[in-house]
Amino acid sequence: MIEYVLFAIGSLIMILGAVGVIRFPDVYTRLHASTKCDTGGAISILLGIALFLGLNMTSLKILSILFLIFLLNPVASHALARASHKYGIKPCELTVVDMYD
Repeated sequence: MIEYVLFAIGSLIMILGAVGVIRFPDVYTRLHASTKCDTGGAISILLGIALFLGLNMTSLKILSILFLIFLLNPVASHALARASHKYGIKPCELTVVDMYD
């Protein structure tokens, strides 16, 4: 039962993240939405799959992938945001604070 709840939560996070990527005005807010979508949605779905399969070698591999996603997605997002800022891409006018200036 909990597996299906995790599938639904992960799917909802992925859909909301996709809407955020389409609707947000600049690269930084889109990057924020896509990172939340990738990290939260993928972790929920993969955790649901691991629980659905039970304790076996495949679920252990899925849990190791889950751990890597949890660690590497925020790092990659930060690197992309930093590179965008160094390249000179300005945030939207609605952004109030630019921490790098």
